[in-house]
Amino acid sequence: MSANDGAKTSRQLLHPVFGGELKSLDAVEFANVQALDIVGIYPNYAEAYRAWKAAAQRTVDNAHMRYFIVHMHRLLDPELTGPPRS
Repeated sequence: MSANDGAKTSRQLLHPVFGGELKSLDAVEFANVQALDIVGIYPNYAEAYRAWKAAAQRTVDNAHMRYFIVHMHRLLDPELTGPPRS
């Protein structure tokens, strides 16, 4: 009997979380790409969201600092996730 017997199996949906200081508040262009903060890569959105929220809260006093969650699974296998939303 394996550890997953009886448990619902879900696909691994990778989500990188990263951030950096923006050049301006009007666009997503980083002031220094070499200084990006790579928080990590997470196996699902819920874990990525927790990491994003913690990183964003640590930098709340810097209005130019922004963190992002990327849906890597959509880039790796776009046919499984459907067309992008408009």
